Amino acid sequence: MTEPIIQVKNIFKNFTVGSQNVSVLKDITFDVKKGDFLIIYGPSGCGKSTLLHTILGLEAPTKGSVIFLGKNIYKDSLGEDRIEDDQTEFRKNHIGMVYQQSNWIKSLTVLENVAFPLSLLGIDKIKRDNLAKEALKVMEMSGWANYAPTELSSGQQQKVALARALVTNPDVIIADEPTGNLDFDSGQELMSLLTDLSNKQDKTIVMVTHDLEYLKFAKNTVKMFNGQVIELNTSKEALKKRVRCKKVESK
Repeated sequence: MTEPIIQVKNIFKNFTVGSQNVSVLKDITFDVKKGDFLIIYGPSGCGKSTLLHTILGLEAPTKGSVIFLGKNIYKDSLGEDRIEDDQTEFRKNHIGMVYQQSNWIKSLTVLENVAFPLSLLGIDKIKRDNLAKEALKVMEMSGWANYAPTELSSGQQQKVALARALVTNPDVIIADEPTGNLDFDSGQELMSLLTDLSNKQDKTIVMVTHDLEYLKFAKNTVKMFNGQVIELNTSKEALKKRVRCKKVESK
């Protein structure tokens, strides 16, 4: 059996607020397999963002571990804390990010923004421009390559953001409320693109949302409430939920 691409093991996260110790994540455990489209959902304030930051190597857990591609991203082989640069380098090489609000370099064109992550990897300009053009082609955004990102609609910007996440051919795409600023049709289009990446290109996707509308696109789901995972769905259960959602929509 293939080892999961991400293993979240018994994660606890506490914050000190004044004289109080606040528990934000409480014994969270789940796996993400290669090619999965996993959606983490729950109401605002349930701990989704903290969990995502923990998976990304941005927020060290108080207790527990995150094993990413067989590597403990917070501890080395001797059990010592890894330095922040290790986690930054890991993200740069293995993770593509799509945020709710895209962070553009406004002095660069769409093509140059998509190519920018490749420059951080030391790839020469001709190759990174060609790879960026290919990523834009996959998103059907080739015609906008020489525009400024801010000239595009919100839906178009998110498609470009997804192209930027794809350009390094990452092991995992992590999407943090990527549809939060989109209208219904644009949100559905983005979710369909993510689904195609998972189904047709075997891309592994982890997405956070509070919108139950998008659960029908998931292969697996993690439901959170009050810092805990209260429901894990297998692929078969997620498919049943997807069918139920479609039946409700058709009424």
